[in-house]
Amino acid sequence: MPELPEVEVVRAGLERHVLGARITRVDVLHERPVRRDPRGPAGFVAALTGRRIDGARRRGKYLWLPLDNGDALLAHLGMSGQFLVQPPDAPDERHLRVRLALDGAAEGRPFDTARPSPTQDKEARFVDQRMFGGLSVSAGGAELPPEIAHIARDPLDPEFDDDAFVARVRKRASGVKRQLLDQGLVSGVGNIYADEALWRARLHGERPGTRLTAAQVRELLGHARDVMSEALGQGGTSFDALYVNVNGESGYFDRSLHAYGREDEPCDRCGTPVRRVAFMNRSSYFCPRCQPAPRRPRTTSPTPPVLD
Repeated sequence: MPELPEVEVVRAGLERHVLGARITRVDVLHERPVRRDPRGPAGFVAALTGRRIDGARRRGKYLWLPLDNGDALLAHLGMSGQFLVQPPDAPDERHLRVRLALDGAAEGRPFDTARPSPTQDKEARFVDQRMFGGLSVSAGGAELPPEIAHIARDPLDPEFDDDAFVARVRKRASGVKRQLLDQGLVSGVGNIYADEALWRARLHGERPGTRLTAAQVRELLGHARDVMSEALGQGGTSFDALYVNVNGESGYFDRSLHAYGREDEPCDRCGTPVRRVAFMNRSSYFCPRCQPAPRRPRTTSPTPPVLD
């Protein structure tokens, strides 16, 4: 599933190519991607047609396009969703689900009403092979769609509260990796970057938050920021053709991974083979030497009854 760096790459691409564009036509080619819109496909089309795109924003793994009437087009890429910007005459993609015809999209830079730029008609295409992602129109959601208001800020957000994060992690007895994946605590950190941050911090994902020092949590948070920033600089992580940016290009941060997907390969720090274990219907990768599993607390045997 695309994580924060991949979604941010897509958001930035949309910001470059569609700001200021007016949506002249909407084609829903399959109903499933708009299943979360209470208006249904016809209402979804009506709510978008004629609207101007005024921004491109993101919270965690969600992105949205604020519209000129205060609503927003809310999107989640799911497992295989892609937002592509194409010329109108480009052949349809095999798994094209929703098409937005755009008039007057700014070419290559953000929209500036004071300094108009050359424009070009384009299409924003939502392509999704597995159709776990989706689009919907959020009423009044231009600033922040209410559907995702419960999602926490991400570590790259300037308003992320480090102190509150550290305090909350240390109050919970659940494993630290589980906490990194809790979107109500911190958003955007998915399985890949959680494993990478934990490897850098030399922490096992099952280490309880209550057994971490404040310094350890801060260090882990710093590593999460670093690894996601580095991935962002390399266009994200692509293991197959399902994740691409708006121009159809794959990221290449997978070449820089130290833990995720490297089962039985030598650890880049100590040479010990990386292990993989099942975790929440997915996998965790770690070095058993650099990231030792936490010791289980001793249990006190019950006092045997005194017999007369």
